[in-house]
Amino acid sequence: MEVKYNPQEFEKKWQQKWADDKLYKVDENSPKPKWYALTMFPYTSGDLHIGHWYAMAPSDVHARFKRMQGFNVLHPIGFDSFGLPAENAAIRRGIHPYKWTMQNIENMRKQLKTMGSIYDWDREIITCLPEYYKWTQWFFLKLYEAGLAYKTKAPVNWCPKCQTVLANEQVVNGECERCNTPVVHRGLEQWFFRITKYADELQDHKGIDWPERIKIMQHNWVGRSEGAEISFGLDCPGVEQKEIRVFTTRPDTVHGVTFMVLAPEHPLVEKITTPENRAAVDEYISKSRRETEIERLSTEKEKDGVFTGAYCINHLTGEKVPIWIADYVLLGYGTGAVMAVPAHDTRDFAFARKYNIPIHIVIAPPDWDGQAIKEAWTEAGTMVNSGNFNGIPNEQGKSAVCDYLQEKGWGKRTISYKLRDWLISRQRYWGAPIPMVYCEKCGIVPVPEKDLPVLLPENAEFRPTGESPLKYVESFVNTKCPKCGGPAKRETDTMDTFMCSSWYFLRYTSPHCTDSAFDPAKVKYWMPVDIYTGGAEHAVMHLFYARFFTKAIRDMGLVDFGEPFLKLFNQGIIIADHQKMSKSRGNVVNPDEYVSTMGADVVRAYLMFAGPWEQGGDWNDSGIAGVSRWMNRIWNLILEDLPVPTKASEEIRRELLRVTHQMIKKVTNDISQMQFNTMIAAFMEYTNYLIKVKDTGTIQTADWKDITEILMKVLAPTAPHTTEELWYLTNHTGSIHNESWPKWDESLVKEDEITLVIQVNGKLRDRINVPASISEAEAKKAAGDSPKVKSFIDGKETVNIIYVPGRLVNIVVK
Repeated sequence: MEVKYNPQEFEKKWQQKWADDKLYKVDENSPKPKWYALTMFPYTSGDLHIGHWYAMAPSDVHARFKRMQGFNVLHPIGFDSFGLPAENAAIRRGIHPYKWTMQNIENMRKQLKTMGSIYDWDREIITCLPEYYKWTQWFFLKLYEAGLAYKTKAPVNWCPKCQTVLANEQVVNGECERCNTPVVHRGLEQWFFRITKYADELQDHKGIDWPERIKIMQHNWVGRSEGAEISFGLDCPGVEQKEIRVFTTRPDTVHGVTFMVLAPEHPLVEKITTPENRAAVDEYISKSRRETEIERLSTEKEKDGVFTGAYCINHLTGEKVPIWIADYVLLGYGTGAVMAVPAHDTRDFAFARKYNIPIHIVIAPPDWDGQAIKEAWTEAGTMVNSGNFNGIPNEQGKSAVCDYLQEKGWGKRTISYKLRDWLISRQRYWGAPIPMVYCEKCGIVPVPEKDLPVLLPENAEFRPTGESPLKYVESFVNTKCPKCGGPAKRETDTMDTFMCSSWYFLRYTSPHCTDSAFDPAKVKYWMPVDIYTGGAEHAVMHLFYARFFTKAIRDMGLVDFGEPFLKLFNQGIIIADHQKMSKSRGNVVNPDEYVSTMGADVVRAYLMFAGPWEQGGDWNDSGIAGVSRWMNRIWNLILEDLPVPTKASEEIRRELLRVTHQMIKKVTNDISQMQFNTMIAAFMEYTNYLIKVKDTGTIQTADWKDITEILMKVLAPTAPHTTEELWYLTNHTGSIHNESWPKWDESLVKEDEITLVIQVNGKLRDRINVPASISEAEAKKAAGDSPKVKSFIDGKETVNIIYVPGRLVNIVVK
């Protein structure tokens, strides 16, 4: 008789039982080896969507698997809870960011618990609570003490009407998204972390197992380039500066420089621009201020610029070089100045053609006839029109020119990076306040550690202008100088929320520590994280910043490791109906609906079956219905009575053991490699096999009990509620989740027989079953003896017999 599978009757029961028994409570006093498995914590957006489940359910399966393998597993959860969305909600809905955030956390926590994960909820962290951000502020002070935090002027997007700084995302077509006023760039004093100090280390991924594409993205983000810094003479009336320095990776082309380009915001522009060029330069600067960096650097944008009227001197040629400004040069990259060699740079070539600037060839292509070129030559060649360097292969010329520049004092070998320091200032309320004060007498003064945390005031007023409400809370701004006791003002910027997530993995090790950010002994026990899972979109932000932070506090002596995450695995994206989910398309999948009707275990299993985890999957209702039917079959398979054996079959018993141990090996290897879709497929195949074997009436009760126990154990990480209920209903004591992971016997995994494919001249002629231990000679003989093969080889000369062990024999005849 069929036993109905109704997960709604038992899933909540077991969730409560696990909580009451503290089944997943984790501590460091264990003889087991540690395993720290971490999934990127969610932002407190309000609801868990199916994308959250897709990130978290498979990682929970892997953590449960490691726990059953005998590891002491830490698999914690928390909430990334500072950020602009909460502040925007405050403006739109008239609700305080704290209240909005905590309501969302309460809802998300409830949803997370329906997933049945092994989170130790006693270790939950919430980054917007003072007990957490106190230590975020403490780390800021440590970075400041180490010379890694500093304040300087930096260009920002500024709305003149709203009188506020805008994030790049708030600038639409060069205008403020709120009031449509043209946005300009202006300098603003802001806080930075000196991440560039660790540029070389951040390019080095030795000792960590990360996806190659992430390592490449980080390598390119650092953008290390070896080259030369070259000085060009400057002699402009009234200008004290006597040189412009540029960085180039092509010192071999310096004789071909025909113009110089400065960033429009370069401080020299104002000083060197001649009166007759002033209006055009000012207009161009104004235009460039309305563009984002992405727009300025776009390869699709036609490059343009304006001549300043000033010249510099190329020391190697003695020639005067006109100085232009162009928005494709950024002040923050290199020196904010570029030597332009149009003959050997595609961008410079187009610019020179547009403005009729001379093009001097100094690297000759092979077989060059001395004529003008139709496009820039950027490949290797021989140096020409380069004085004493003529005739040298240009790769050798790079070194020779550097030697000459250093000898003359006109330049030096150097290394440049695309990477820029991390701007952490945010002109908003909902973030960790920067613990610094400003005193007219003492200057910038850090808040003493004993006075942390600097609390966010509760009485802030949220204005639609987007300005930080902290500026207008006098009780927050006005304070005393920690050094002299005189009147002072607090910093009103808050920290980038990536600062909160740069150390949260450390806090999980001792979340209730009150006298330090973490317990050093517990960090030493748990860290580094053994496996970190999450989206690849964090490659050059969160993952990059977390690595910098870890290296920085290592150098402070706070930890003894430099990499936070030993292994990284990036899951793909779950889509619906072959499209990315969005509210506008109406295809957003709400997991709660499916959990309430089909059960959490079915949703977990379907997400893993939908496709390779690293590639993503396509959600469809027919697919999850199929998984639900499979779970019902398992339920009935285990709970329905075994037919009374009518006959004993040792052959079927051996086959049952072999197939079972093959399944254990397959599933173990698949979970280890995060190949969850093939794991589920192996389960389904094994389930179908057991149903067929059970119906034969040849299985003894004792054997069936052993087999179904193995099935429940290997299925436990995937379907924790269902297997726990089955374990209970089949009269087992204790939790199945405290059982050990089954091990396979390699001698039982091997097939007794194999099927050999027999070909003649590459064409299939027969398939024969032979002993798995068959030798090459025996296999060739068996192939030749096949009646189906004989008719194709009799009377013909055998040229060769090709044997692929365990697979095929190909007889070549003529």
